[in-house]
Amino acid sequence: MENFDYTVETTKSVDEAVAAIEAKAQEKGFRVLHVHDVQATLAAKGFETEPMKIVEVCNAKFASQVLVKDKKISLMLPCPISVFVEAGKTYISALKPRVLSDYYPDIGIDEIAVEVEKVIISLVDETR
Repeated sequence: MENFDYTVETTKSVDEAVAAIEAKAQEKGFRVLHVHDVQATLAAKGFETEPMKIVEVCNAKFASQVLVKDKKISLMLPCPISVFVEAGKTYISALKPRVLSDYYPDIGIDEIAVEVEKVIISLVDETR
């Protein structure tokens, strides 16, 4: 199995990168369903960590096309894009949708997964 993620370094802050992802996702026909502030959630429970936010994006057409093939794909939806700081550098990291085909090899979602992956990778590249 190839790398399951596509990760790039950015010169933006976490908040700037999240705002860029939110804007670019909309341009590409995706909707931002939620932004999880992982750092704040962990801090509320007494755990300190570097800044991290997870942006959940979804395209209803693509989601419906894969869900009709197998409802359990919902376990891997929506598409997560993580923005985090590690060792003083900020990164944007996305799950490659093509890995869905590795987990569900017999349901025929390869073409959809490749198409979505192209959009997600371009979204990450255009927001870095």
